[in-house]
Amino acid sequence: MPDRRSFLKLSGLAAAGLMFPRATRAARIAALAPNTRPVRIRGQVTLDGRGLARVPVTDGLNVVTSNAEGVYELISDGRRPFVHVCLPAGSRIPQNASGTAAFYRPIQPDARYEMTASFDLAPATRGGEGESFVLVADPQVQNEEDLRQYFAETVPHLQRTIRQLDSPPRFGITCGDIVFDRVPLFADYERSVRELGIPFFQVLGNHDVDLDALTDESSTASYHRHFGPAWYSFELGEIHCVVLDTVFWYGRSYIGYLTRDQLDWLARDLHLVEAGRTVAVFVHIPPYNLRHERYSSPRSSTTIHLTNRQALYDLLAPYRAYVLCGHMHECEFLKDGGADIHVLGAACGAWWTGPVCVDGAPRGYAVYEARGSELRWRYLDSTTPHDRQLRLYPPGAVMAFPGELAANVWAAGDGWQIDWYENGVRRGPMDRRRSEDPLAAGLYRGEGLPARRTWVEPVATDHMYFARPAAGAREIVVEATDPWGRISTERLVLAATPSGPAR
Repeated sequence: MPDRRSFLKLSGLAAAGLMFPRATRAARIAALAPNTRPVRIRGQVTLDGRGLARVPVTDGLNVVTSNAEGVYELISDGRRPFVHVCLPAGSRIPQNASGTAAFYRPIQPDARYEMTASFDLAPATRGGEGESFVLVADPQVQNEEDLRQYFAETVPHLQRTIRQLDSPPRFGITCGDIVFDRVPLFADYERSVRELGIPFFQVLGNHDVDLDALTDESSTASYHRHFGPAWYSFELGEIHCVVLDTVFWYGRSYIGYLTRDQLDWLARDLHLVEAGRTVAVFVHIPPYNLRHERYSSPRSSTTIHLTNRQALYDLLAPYRAYVLCGHMHECEFLKDGGADIHVLGAACGAWWTGPVCVDGAPRGYAVYEARGSELRWRYLDSTTPHDRQLRLYPPGAVMAFPGELAANVWAAGDGWQIDWYENGVRRGPMDRRRSEDPLAAGLYRGEGLPARRTWVEPVATDHMYFARPAAGAREIVVEATDPWGRISTERLVLAATPSGPAR
């Protein structure tokens, strides 16, 4: 759970502090003083060798656009680590040797505080009606056993999905908590990206920071070395995509927060985006979620939502906005502040302790497709080759609702229709109720459970559906229809009793 994980992080930080001598700590404090001398950066953006006009180039605070010949000039304030380009829709995504997206250059000025940084892009190959991407949230590997499961399950499943899609996904994106407080394992993650064969963008998660860092700015040093900037933008067809860092590290722990630099940069970035367009924002900590309401708490913890989310909503107000998130290890689809918020289940489920997340959603990942300005999505169960969108439970499985069958439809939200059939006869829509998933409750609640990480607990969710079958019911079928008419079906045969048919 996020709060419990904060405690574990604090324990790890205390232990780490004992390992650093005083001189090293003093050196780290001295390194906090930033260089504030401006740097003049010049360069050109080209596509297939020709200058590309009106392409945004930024240092993460200031934003300029290339001229008719693709030439730009940017004055950076000297505190920014990278200069990066907003990759246009018609370009292929450049890759580092590791396979991760290479849309940036380190700012390394010469003696005159000037540098050249050009971006030579290649045309994208197109195929199929739309452009797709895969979104992986919270792989969160911490040790060899976690890595074994990740490479044995998630990576092969992603490979199969990438092969089977109508056209290869343009990219993948890992939505934070790439690792579990073990930044040296970034190298193992990069190995998985190479095996997947498509470029990957990254989002910073709260478990991806350097735990010995004294400030938010210095906490991202390891992340920067591997993946570049922590906030940036790029184009996907008609959709403008933005990655933000919602983790504010204050030396001992973190809160969900967007810094002033990010908000200022985002305002400048979006100033170049026409009002009314679709904007997809990728973050780790959600702007908002309803977990506290599910437990009748008056307010949400500052570690599981953005404390200044209204500032983000204000900037997104002119657009059709989606915010795609991880962090919670459960699925939740909601609206807040005018934005559609997608909280995706974790690739690691309940921290690699069982086949499902804490809400009963399977450990897995999502596939998104951009069709013009529209986004479509599907959450895939990485524990099975089948495209399962729900799980059925017989009457009595959920003790709070005796005599009723239950269906966990993990990606359900607005626009979904959940119908049930009894002995071949349609009985209508199922009733949505707040409940725990019985599989998650059985796996994760109890003394010593789960064995590897006993602090894991199940959570109540709003994607459970219920219906009461008749006494003579023998077969139950549930159909879940998503907003685009795709139907997922599960069948449940009720066992007969010695005295007659199942109840």
